[in-house]
Amino acid sequence: MFYRKITAFILIAAVVLCCISTNAAGEITAKDIPETSAESAILICADNGRVLYEKAADKQLAIASITKIMTGLIALEYAQRNDKVITFESSMQAEGSSLYLKVGEKLKVTELVKGLLCVSGNDAANALAIGIAGSTEAFAEIMNKKAARLGMTNTHFVTPSGLDDKEHYSSARDMALLCIYAMNNKSFADIVSQKNLEVSYEYPENKKQQCTNHNRLLSEYQGCIGIKTGYTSKAGRTLTSCAERDGIRLVAVTLNDRDDWNDHKKLFDFGFSQCTRVKAVSREQRFVLPIVGGKTDITAVMPENDALYTTVRTDENILSYKLYMPHFVYAPLKKGEKTGELRCYLDGKKIFSVPLIAAETVEIQEER
Repeated sequence: MFYRKITAFILIAAVVLCCISTNAAGEITAKDIPETSAESAILICADNGRVLYEKAADKQLAIASITKIMTGLIALEYAQRNDKVITFESSMQAEGSSLYLKVGEKLKVTELVKGLLCVSGNDAANALAIGIAGSTEAFAEIMNKKAARLGMTNTHFVTPSGLDDKEHYSSARDMALLCIYAMNNKSFADIVSQKNLEVSYEYPENKKQQCTNHNRLLSEYQGCIGIKTGYTSKAGRTLTSCAERDGIRLVAVTLNDRDDWNDHKKLFDFGFSQCTRVKAVSREQRFVLPIVGGKTDITAVMPENDALYTTVRTDENILSYKLYMPHFVYAPLKKGEKTGELRCYLDGKKIFSVPLIAAETVEIQEER
């Protein structure tokens, strides 16, 4: 079946809203942009990848315990295949923040991840690394391979916990990429969004441990849904966070920031003021499709669903569309049957597509 490609600028009210351009009312002035105390920082709209704020975002710096985002993510992906029970050994002990695990205690991978992300347990990090990969060095290799696949070009991991090492570093931009990816993992997102949670042990049997999340923004900022804090004397205060309002999701990262809680609040306030969620495609739209052998010569097709998109205040380009449909179809055609695809582009880059379906049933025209 041959398909026709039509570049279309669909000027219905819902889509015209996407044509946001920079003008006198929409310009961002210097006073609008927040100042931060961070050595390095970034704010990204997770919905479309747009960078809303950055400050030395590619600088390689120590990152402390936000390292555990990668450790926890890898462990949860591993647990999908094998949520094995790990026995805590003396070789897994670690200095710094701790879940206070004792030699001989046993926990499943998913329970260790709770302690890893909620109270930043360095002992939990070592237990996961050794329990999954056999050693912290082997686990670091897994971390670095994952970082490379995610496009984290200014990152190198040495430890699963983030304890200081001159070869252990990342950048604000890389960590934001990791955060966006990790928050799409439902198990990960569920853990980091909780202010309090319970860790269950396999041994001692029936042991339960109550944990309180170190992330104050979960309580102090409306819409905060994660993700991880960090601190060492070398790295200073490091913080990654994610907030969501009205369907708009933002991710902020600050490295070596003495005022990180307030800086993240300012960044989010700024970010939400710059973003708008619009209906880029509406199910009310109709396109004409020729019919051969039907009781009607043409019929209407429609998007299978509405499609929402986050636009940014400084967007200068309208969304463009390409309509992919057959030149015609033979009857019969059932209502809801797929008939093509509507693709949406921004700056020439495809950002999403929506299936097109028949709006009504078309029956065969019987011969007389």
